[in-house]
Amino acid sequence: MSVRDVIIVFDCGATNVRTVAIDTKGVILASESMPNNTQPDTEQNGGLIWDAFEIWDKLSTTCRTVLGKVDKERIAAISVTTFGVDGTFVDQTGKLLYPVISWQCQRSNAVMDNIDKYFPIEELYSQSGVYPHSFNTINKLIWLKENRPDVIEKATNFLFIPSLFVMFMTGEKVNDATMMGTSMLTNQKNREWSDRIFEKIGVPVSLFNPVAEAGETAGKINKKGHEDTGLPVGVPVFLAGHDTQFAVFGSGAELHQPVLSSGTWEILMARSTQFSSTPVQLKAGLTNELDAQSDIFNIGQNWLSSGVLEWFSNSFYPELKGDKLYETMIVDAMKVPPGSNGIKVDAAFLRDNEHTGGGSITGITLNTTRGEIYCAMLESLSYRLKEAMVTLEEAGGFTTDKIIVVGGGSKNALWNQLRADVCGIPVQTIAQKETTVLGAALFAMAGVGIFGSAEEARKSIEYNPQIIEPSEASKYYD
Repeated sequence: MSVRDVIIVFDCGATNVRTVAIDTKGVILASESMPNNTQPDTEQNGGLIWDAFEIWDKLSTTCRTVLGKVDKERIAAISVTTFGVDGTFVDQTGKLLYPVISWQCQRSNAVMDNIDKYFPIEELYSQSGVYPHSFNTINKLIWLKENRPDVIEKATNFLFIPSLFVMFMTGEKVNDATMMGTSMLTNQKNREWSDRIFEKIGVPVSLFNPVAEAGETAGKINKKGHEDTGLPVGVPVFLAGHDTQFAVFGSGAELHQPVLSSGTWEILMARSTQFSSTPVQLKAGLTNELDAQSDIFNIGQNWLSSGVLEWFSNSFYPELKGDKLYETMIVDAMKVPPGSNGIKVDAAFLRDNEHTGGGSITGITLNTTRGEIYCAMLESLSYRLKEAMVTLEEAGGFTTDKIIVVGGGSKNALWNQLRADVCGIPVQTIAQKETTVLGAALFAMAGVGIFGSAEEARKSIEYNPQIIEPSEASKYYD
């Protein structure tokens, strides 16, 4: 008889959806992906939605492909992870009463701009801890309350998007705490829904229950789930949820070890036993979410990162593409001394939390090279990292001894060195690249009993950390 040591993880991102088979050592056995995209909302001019059924079809298709590459008898458990905040209302039969409004949709901008008519923003932030982005769940609820109250009146449940997929394969309706923590609807410190917030916006809090923690059983694959995905009937499904939380846990980070997820956006997040949500943190753009472990918070900031560098490469290296582009850019920048020969990039948009501000490049002369500008941009992004690190330390009451870097930006050795030099502390990269999938799988391993806890499961993973120490150049950046 085969040993049951494989976890199937459904991973739904904004640009791709995929199914991954991963074993108890963190080894990816099979992976298959398909592109993801929003759709226009036929009921709202200019609105954007996620077609949950189209996404589920893609996840099911990728799952069947993955199952063709692994022994089904080895499958121990299933888990689902997605982006945060999005979801929709369903009725008693599980029928979706409105499409899933995408976090990319602009319809809730006006709601956030006028949120004070429901709740003073400082008080709302103080209780929920979540930075007031226009895409937060609360704004979509208010939009529906104001524009489609019939949807809420007919509903028996609100399900976040990972819970919709769980329902599709098990028939069960249950939300998880990490998605709850992204909603701006909670009393974050008590790890529960805020009755006061729900009363103020006029939506029944009962529609959002029940809520369970990561690694708790959500249900088992039913006949419909088997027909859709090919997964064996009866295999247990365990809750995961918001991808950021599981990426942080999957990185191997302990308490007070900030993790930088570096991609189009950079998210610096630290696991902490405390957080602050005062007007000081609100002004600083700090957000506080619920960790995958029930007694821990995630303190974080985010800013545009590789998105800025993509603009730079398209503008200054238009003749190059792919690996050749990045190799050339890095080689050019490595010739530049600390300070980029006086070139400064004031990336104001990195500090504007709604990312609408401008920026400037100063110090340019007739002799300025594109390598100098690229180096200056990496230095600016590294200073933004240091600024975020200090903000997290002040909110969490800790001192950083190293920063773990994951994601595409962790592959840039020059950038990693600049991060270490500017921040004045070591930067660590790891061999595990799929930290979101790994994090979700670790909780499923614990849920099914392969390990006693997700923490115990994590100890079985070979991270092979690589440490980048600050160089002599760090003296320049003091």
